[in-house]
This record gives sequence, structure tokens and C-alpha cells, in this order.
Amino acid sequence: MSMILFACVVRVRDGLPLSASTDFHHSQDFLDCRRRLKTLALRLARYPGRGSAEGHDLSLHFSSSGDVACVAICSRQCPAAMAFCFLETLWWEFTASYDTTCIGLASRPYAFLEFDSIIQKVKWHFNYVKSSQLESSFRKIQEELEYQPPVRLTLEDTDVANGMMNGHTQVHLEPAPNFRMEPVTALGILSLILNIMCAALNLIRGIHLVEHSLQIAQEEIGNILAFLIPFVACIFQCYLYLFYSPARTVKVVLMLLCICLGNMYLHGLRNLWQILFHIGVAFLSSHQILTRQLQEKQSDCGV
Repeated sequence: MSMILFACVVRVRDGLPLSASTDFHHSQDFLDCRRRLKTLALRLARYPGRGSAEGHDLSLHFSSSGDVACVAICSRQCPAAMAFCFLETLWWEFTASYDTTCIGLASRPYAFLEFDSIIQKVKWHFNYVKSSQLESSFRKIQEELEYQPPVRLTLEDTDVANGMMNGHTQVHLEPAPNFRMEPVTALGILSLILNIMCAALNLIRGIHLVEHSLQIAQEEIGNILAFLIPFVACIFQCYLYLFYSPARTVKVVLMLLCICLGNMYLHGLRNLWQILFHIGVAFLSSHQILTRQLQEKQSDCGV
């Protein structure tokens, strides 16, 4: 399992991101860490060379020297010596690739995005390669950390009321990151069309049954709900496919359950093939929703 999940190189004086790994994880903890990393990057000039900010499952580690700092998101199981050894290696690689003039003149975020290939190579080496040279470097960093411990922050200690983190550093909360879904596929478009068709059939039958029941009897209420609830579920499935929504899996399962139970209840009003068609479309739509991945949309750059 990877211990180092994400890395970013930033300019210390203004927090401008110069390069970053293209890794992206969908967990809420990771998204929160990414958001806090951006806030932390703007304040690196206030901290000494090394520091850590620990959360429940993930940790932020940063190391800065001169005008360049490297920041990493790691699992809590990642030893601090390993994280800072990785950051130091990354710093040397970056400063060897770009001179101080290029770094100082950079005006747009991720101006050196091509450095991602180096980040990936170094990250893979630290995550999966064990060597005596690495162990020796870990021991050296560990001795330095014992002699000069890194500054400690705690991500969970953010005080929203007065805008203070750990009671020391003022923090302005950023808006949550913006996200976009991956482009729709041909199969996804087909699932949308079939879902809309099923929703229309349910709505037409439901409205017709409502008009009939108002004139005849009230015992048809169960059948009416069995048409209208799947109608709403079909529309919501279309929404879940087109737009990002938290807890997608739970919502998809709930909508699928509503459609299946509704059609099973309508066994007397629909034949077996009609029921299988509606349930099959629901399963297809659910599969398309769950397999359409989420992409992060950077609000401050074009990558």
C-alpha cells in the first residue's frame, strides 16, 4: 500500500504551486487534505524548514529551503523520517532541474508541470523500493528530527469560530474544491435515454391511474405510488450520472431498490418482460453512475 499519496512543489514567498503529482483520490479525507494543503502553502514563509500537520488518517509534511518548498500528503502509517527524506530528495531534484531565476519569474500555477514525471518516479521509489541506501538516509533524517523536531500542527484543531489553527496561525477557510465528472460515454448516453423513457412511462401510467382512481376507488393508491416513486428514482438516476453528488453509492443503491420494488409491486399491471426491461435499465444506469469517475477541476489554473 502506498504511504506517500501526493506531492506538490510550491514557491515559499507566495505559495504559488510550481508542480504537483497528478494523483487523485476520491476519499473525503484526501479532498480535505488537498484543500488544507493550499491554505498551508500560503503560510509556509511563517514556518521553519520542516513541519507536519496530522489528521485522522492522513498527514501533511512540508520541507522548505530557500524559495522552494515541497509538501506531501501521506498516510498516518508513513514514518516521518521517510516523508522528510522523500521531500528532501524531491527538493534536490527540482532545484537541480530549474534555476532560481526561472522559479522567481514563474507567474502562473503549475508552470513546471512536466516535473510530475520526476515526482512519480521518486514517489514510486520511496513507496515500493527498499534499499540499504534508503535505510541509511532514513536514519540520518531521523537523527536530524530528534535534534531539531519539525513544527507540529493538527488539522483537526481548526477553530472555525475565530479562524485560528492550533491557537497560533490564522486560517481563512477556502471554498470547497470544484469538481467535474469525466466525459459521458456512448453507453452512458444510452442509459440516460432509456432512463428518461422509463420515467416517462411511469409518469404517464401513474397520472392515468390517478385520474381513474379519483373516479372509481381509493384502493389504487399503492399502484399509483408504485408508478410515481420509480419515476422520481429514474429522474434522480439521471441527475446522479450527470452531476457529482456526495455518497453516490448509497443514493444509487436506494434508487435501484425503489425501482425494483416498485416494478415487482406492479406485477399485475405489467408483464414479466416489461418489468425486466425497467429493472435492467435501472441496473445499467446504476453501473454507469458508479463507473463514471470524478475529476478535480482546479479553480486557479488550467490543468
